[in-house]
Amino acid sequence: MEFRVDRQTLAEAVAWTARTLPSRPALPVLAGMLIEASADGGLTLAGFDYEVSAKARIDADVSAPGRALVPGRLLAEIVRNLPAQPVEVALKGVEVVVRCGSAEFGLQMMTVEDYPTLPEPPDAAGTIPGDVFAAAVAQVTPAAGRDDTLPMLTGVRLDVDGDVMRLACTDRYRIAAVEVPWSPAEPGFTAGVVVPARTLADAARSIRPGVEVAIGLNGVADTLIGVSGGGRSMTTRLLDDQFINYQSRLTGTWTSTARVRTAPFVEAIKRVALVTERNTPVRLAFTDDQVQIRAASGDSARANESLSAHLDGDPIDIAFSPQYLLDGLAGVHSRYTRLECTGPTKAALLTGIPDPEGEDEDAALDDTGDTGFRYLAMPVRLTA
Repeated sequence: MEFRVDRQTLAEAVAWTARTLPSRPALPVLAGMLIEASADGGLTLAGFDYEVSAKARIDADVSAPGRALVPGRLLAEIVRNLPAQPVEVALKGVEVVVRCGSAEFGLQMMTVEDYPTLPEPPDAAGTIPGDVFAAAVAQVTPAAGRDDTLPMLTGVRLDVDGDVMRLACTDRYRIAAVEVPWSPAEPGFTAGVVVPARTLADAARSIRPGVEVAIGLNGVADTLIGVSGGGRSMTTRLLDDQFINYQSRLTGTWTSTARVRTAPFVEAIKRVALVTERNTPVRLAFTDDQVQIRAASGDSARANESLSAHLDGDPIDIAFSPQYLLDGLAGVHSRYTRLECTGPTKAALLTGIPDPEGEDEDAALDDTGDTGFRYLAMPVRLTA
């Protein structure tokens, strides 16, 4: 095996593949990255830990086709730190030699025959623009649980129905959900699966701009999902498809509806949260024309800030974990945010308001539509 390749191209492909490599592999061979150079000038890098697989294919100047297995994380670290010059890789005896400029590294080969066969991804059920998919995943995954003893809560519920894709996460204290358009391969295709949130978020963050992403699903008896685009692909085992009926919880009759500019609201919450300690909430008090944001940390510090706002219905005095509040607002991509609630002890709903034409702020305040993103969060019970 021998090939020459652009360093940046190689670095991006190696980084994509290395994301799947376990830090504590059950078997030593699973720490390896499989390198395959083909006579047609294709270079494929792959990693697999029996749960998640990743593969990247790039163009290279291949002098001698072949395959080798090398320590994956070490290769990623080496390639990331190479100078901006072409990289030459060659198999020399029991070493894979990496040369770039005046730098040379020799990596001891692992036993390639012991490497497991990578799973075949499901057929593509449809496609979605990469930036839309990445944004949707980023909107919901902060609400995923971290407790591996409750696997359902660590996943993203992904439903496709015709030309609509819905994604949702919950950790029992909040629900984040978003609806986006997509292009099914067959009209009327439907499927519902639960995908490990950390794996999907990692893959979505690494999608290159402008890439069309194909989602591989079988629809019946699914055990794997595939995500591919731009010469990169990944598969992951699915979680049990049991999930709460989250959609019924995102609708209701609200006694209070507040509207506020998103960016200033986020910045004010961040400032006020500087005085909070663990489990200290941020308190929001909405009146007809303003919201007062305040927090205190015992007798040691306090913060208070007011912003313009618009309120319909009863005054609101409600408190939230500042991080929960900021996670929800990070998913609002419009200039205005709407907060709806029925009291200080009931879950409140955050949604975006479609940006108005031009600079008509009154139109935004009067708009009752939403942008497809919904975030339901339980408040912290106020004691005084």
